[in-house]
Amino acid sequence: MAILLIEDEEGIRTFVRRGLEAAGYQVLVASDGIDGLTMAVSDDVDLVVLDLGLPGLPGEEVLTRLRQRRPGVPVIVLTAKDAVADRVANLEAGADDYVVKPFSFSELLARVRARLRHTGQLRSDTIAVGGLVLDLAARTVSVDGKVTDLSAREFELLETFARNAGNVLSQVQLLDRVWGYDFDGSSNVVEVYVGHLRRKIGSARIQTVRGAGYRLVEP
Repeated sequence: MAILLIEDEEGIRTFVRRGLEAAGYQVLVASDGIDGLTMAVSDDVDLVVLDLGLPGLPGEEVLTRLRQRRPGVPVIVLTAKDAVADRVANLEAGADDYVVKPFSFSELLARVRARLRHTGQLRSDTIAVGGLVLDLAARTVSVDGKVTDLSAREFELLETFARNAGNVLSQVQLLDRVWGYDFDGSSNVVEVYVGHLRRKIGSARIQTVRGAGYRLVEP
């Protein structure tokens, strides 16, 4: 299950991302309104946590445009604006919930879970790609009926591939979605973990697309 966090304050972004990941969610992050809107309408996300005071494109505008493109995705506004008028304006603009900074993470997590239950966005507990089956609840994977042990990071990487089966994902995208930081041109962590997965699930399942990235395919 994927949550998009659009927040420009690095401290809050890291705090919320780590908390959501610890709760079992896949977290995508954006630090400005333009990138956030692009990801919200193009990536396969189940819920958006949206700050209002964003550079590039204000959060209010992101919300308005997102509602025009993806009216069904739940949006929780995260902001320091606590006036009743602000709450009403954003709820009427399409926000599903409103959390005021400073906030308790446990409250935010409860609201995330409630919104996902309320909107029926919970997905199947499994993802299958050919003979590869991921059990999202148990965090296990089987290959042609045989359970294979993966580390937490390996499972997150494989889940990202499985949710985008057949599509090429660049190193930058994989770092952002799985590790949560930008590719600096010197890290080979993606290559290393892809190698781990190939040894465990079969090298033919993950193709290298030269100059573009990797993709999960049925062998």
